[in-house]
Amino acid sequence: MNYCEVKKQERLEYKNLFDEFSGSKSEKKIGMEYERIPVYKKDKEVVPYEGEFGICELLREFAKVDNWDYILDGKEIIGLKKLHDTITLEPGCQFELSMEPQEKIGDLKKNIEKINSNLQPILDKFGIELLNKGVSPKTTYRNIKLIPKKRYHVMANYLWGILSDVMMRETAGIQVGIDYKSEDDAMKKFRLANMLMPFMTAMYANSNIRGGVDTGYKSFRALAWLNTDNERCGFATKFNGSMGFKDYVNLLLDTPMIFINREGLPVEINGRITFKQFMNKGFEGYIPTIDDWSLHCNLYFPEVRLRKFLEIRNHDCVGGGLEYSIPAFYKGIMYSQSAFDEAEKILNRFTINEIKELRYTVARLAIHSKIGKTRILDVCKELADISYNSLKEEGKEEEKFLNPLISMLKKGKCPCEM
Repeated sequence: MNYCEVKKQERLEYKNLFDEFSGSKSEKKIGMEYERIPVYKKDKEVVPYEGEFGICELLREFAKVDNWDYILDGKEIIGLKKLHDTITLEPGCQFELSMEPQEKIGDLKKNIEKINSNLQPILDKFGIELLNKGVSPKTTYRNIKLIPKKRYHVMANYLWGILSDVMMRETAGIQVGIDYKSEDDAMKKFRLANMLMPFMTAMYANSNIRGGVDTGYKSFRALAWLNTDNERCGFATKFNGSMGFKDYVNLLLDTPMIFINREGLPVEINGRITFKQFMNKGFEGYIPTIDDWSLHCNLYFPEVRLRKFLEIRNHDCVGGGLEYSIPAFYKGIMYSQSAFDEAEKILNRFTINEIKELRYTVARLAIHSKIGKTRILDVCKELADISYNSLKEEGKEEEKFLNPLISMLKKGKCPCEM
């Protein structure tokens, strides 16, 4: 079918693109996505998808004993779901829990611990443990096969950064979701979350060992993201007060497309056109749909991603209770106007160029970096204290979730040094 012959009402209109970001909520909930790296206890090698004691069989058995439903890609099991919680697999079999957003950090923790407890007997049976590390400490991407999810194979062929294979197959992180109540509220939080990202990378750096050796980087995971695809990673904000949903939409429109889905199969585009060009001219007889737009938005990987909530992405996986300090940190700052203003005042001391350059420094040095003449450690302590005091003022005793972070910072360390 020629694109120009398609009736106008069948075309995707510009105004529909904003539906992806029309979050307007009075709630102040926190969502959490928690990735871990599955390894065999006996040799610490990453667990493959296939095999008698592989991840696919583990998912099958867990689904039976704990009443989860399969998530399928064709006939392949790529995850499990139960009500609003999901267990999904990242490209290299990284094990991700996506939890239903909660108002209380304690409820997030309780739900994660319940799943962990139910899963543990099966992990023991399979001889598997889930590592709280930001990168696979032993197995590298050359020995990690992609799971049989079609989109991952298309992405692996397209992403052009020199460490994109590391990012896809070796890394694990923790993401947090934050509500916003209006476009203005979203953009204020979006700007602050982006400014916070290098400092958060520093505080949660936990991926120095890779391939059995110290890489010289406190967060090799952060380095991998810096070398994945500069057209769809990094900062997605203008760092000013005039940015709105329209600016974010236009940024996405100008981003090269990777693929679209038709009849359950990927149609590879591989960067030949942007989404704007797709809307104007189509692609090889295909016309854009709202599902194409949703997919395109999900194939954009900035430090902070705008959806119907804010998805804050760049934290190495950590454990030992430190994982719950991440949602607690954001709750203390993002949902208190006074704490928000205090944090913004601190970060406004630095230029945008300094913050952008800091991404590269903290990947190597973490909290031991400097921004100008200021020690990153000192800034991190200030920010953690602001969040702690904000949560304490709420009177719900949630400041306790920040104790592991504050204790670690007092020692002048990041997770990979503990």
